[in-house]
Amino acid sequence: MTALTAHHGAGRGAGHGPGHGPGHSPGHGAGYGAGQASCHHGEILQGVFLDAAGRRCAGLVTLPMTGPASRAEFTRRPGTPPEQLTVLPGDRTKAARAAALAVEECALRRREPPCGGELRITGDIPVGLGMGSSTSDVIAVVRAVADSYGMRLAPGTVARLAVRAEQACDPLMLDARPVLFAQREGRVLEVLGACLPPLVVVGCALGQGAPVDTLSLPVRAYDDSDVRAFERLRALLRRAVATADAALLGRVASASARRGQQVLCHPEFDTLTDIARRLGAVGVQIAHSGAVAGLLLDPAAHGLRHRIRDCVRALDSNGIAVTRVFTTLSPLPTTKEFPSGPAHRGGHRPAGPDTPRRPAHLPAL
Repeated sequence: MTALTAHHGAGRGAGHGPGHGPGHSPGHGAGYGAGQASCHHGEILQGVFLDAAGRRCAGLVTLPMTGPASRAEFTRRPGTPPEQLTVLPGDRTKAARAAALAVEECALRRREPPCGGELRITGDIPVGLGMGSSTSDVIAVVRAVADSYGMRLAPGTVARLAVRAEQACDPLMLDARPVLFAQREGRVLEVLGACLPPLVVVGCALGQGAPVDTLSLPVRAYDDSDVRAFERLRALLRRAVATADAALLGRVASASARRGQQVLCHPEFDTLTDIARRLGAVGVQIAHSGAVAGLLLDPAAHGLRHRIRDCVRALDSNGIAVTRVFTTLSPLPTTKEFPSGPAHRGGHRPAGPDTPRRPAHLPAL
């Protein structure tokens, strides 16, 4: 197993802003903490792989994206029972479990009795589209609780608490390095390299952006031939990262996306792949448990701006809603909403502390 070495206070999704020391913030006293976590744009690769001991593990490689995020604030109430925990909005049950687990963890480290407190969660990540909204909530909460105790938990600890809170999690507690992550165990199976090859992603949403109920998806049994196929894709992705080969990464993402359709069955998937082929995209990627998808473009290709425009027009003319265009270019992913996309037509309001966490239909990003 590869150790989790990234620090949540540095890089993407850091829990503190400049000048905000642990355990306090301007206008707040001791016992207050804040945390933040970003989202992702589905997966580049997802399947079943072999760990270092040769054991089968469900694993995934996410496509990082900055922009939408979850934010959490936690105020400890020493002397109150740990079950006396107020959570706003009240439907964030996974986040509430994460807060209780994080309080237990941090209190044990401080050799103090666990206590109750007040938790407030805000954010603008659409729910049910496969962008890691629940994991982002959970990680932001764990960071906020740790901050209220004046500490920062290692990514491996955050991953362990996240899996306990929601049974599976995305690797949003790590930095932007591409990793093969065992989402049901909270551990890194392999660090694939320093960074993804440069890509421009024309993001969209399939199925009219309707949220996907992951619990209702059929559970597919994988045999040895499936595992061998996923291991071949893993090796190709490792090579694509090592050589900064956008085209090879596109082949891997497309193959993984096509396998994912055996469960998701998006009716527009063939249209998406046809647009990619006609307009010179290197491939497509999807959320394997949601509706977001993307056309992958090589930023070094000739006429990139025209290609992006043509992709947007082709998607729009086929009734596939464009969400945003973003890039994986180093040092960190950058994101830009497309001016003509659904994000500029209203219809989605960020989740505030008094906003029910309702399923978000497009326009959602």
